[in-house]
Amino acid sequence: MAAAGLGRLLDSVRYEVLPAKTTEDKVLAHVPRDVVVTVTASPVKGLEPTLDLAGRLAVNGYRVVPHVPARLLRDEAHLKDVVDRLREAGVDDVFVPAGDADPPAGAYDGALPVLRRLSELGRPFARVGVTGYPESHPLIHDDVTVQAMWDKREHATYIVSNLCFDPRVLGEWIARIRRRGVTLPVHLGVAGPVQRAKLLAMATRIGVGESTRFLTRHASWFLRFATPGGYSPDRLLARGEKALTAPSAGVAGLHLFTFNQIAETERWRRAVIDRLAS
Repeated sequence: MAAAGLGRLLDSVRYEVLPAKTTEDKVLAHVPRDVVVTVTASPVKGLEPTLDLAGRLAVNGYRVVPHVPARLLRDEAHLKDVVDRLREAGVDDVFVPAGDADPPAGAYDGALPVLRRLSELGRPFARVGVTGYPESHPLIHDDVTVQAMWDKREHATYIVSNLCFDPRVLGEWIARIRRRGVTLPVHLGVAGPVQRAKLLAMATRIGVGESTRFLTRHASWFLRFATPGGYSPDRLLARGEKALTAPSAGVAGLHLFTFNQIAETERWRRAVIDRLAS
């Protein structure tokens, strides 16, 4: 792999973490301040743990991106409260997916109405991310997901692609959305060097109901992690390097799903950077 292309992706990295009891300590111990930290939100636990952790990390000097799923917002007053709280904490970047809460907590059943309301509120955040689906969404046709990105382009500043293990699929998806006129920069969703046993333990700690949904929807992930030689972030990036680093791709960096294996993810990143440098 060309050192310059991979180096740029690794320098522009984002670490996705879950708001667990030990997450703050792990981030403080292992994540440099120039790495963006995104904090997920659970339909079981709600937004409070996300907002709390995001605020604490921001105080410690991190650029934090809390997830604000539309389906976890009760109403417009709740949205305004979330905006005020995050702005007071110094947060200027949010990721707004639809979310998995079923049924929704309130009137918002998708991301677009929330994005429109944020624009009406004067665009309180400098950066707003939305979701992209390189692999087919289980409930939504591919053409609909691409159209949704087009509809959101006036209110968002970047796209985060959902987790994908296939470099060919990633490359084809990027080419497809560019042909459709979606020009927002993309942060590629890639799993870090995840150990299957730790991934399973993390899924269990999320909570019984949430864990069941996680395992049901992502059973194929465990097969990929468990198979000898089945998954390596190095190999995925190497195989997709040409398509993913082409100027026309508009890839801004990597969005690494750490599954709270934060120390392991940062060690892997540093090792790759050091190897490229030598």
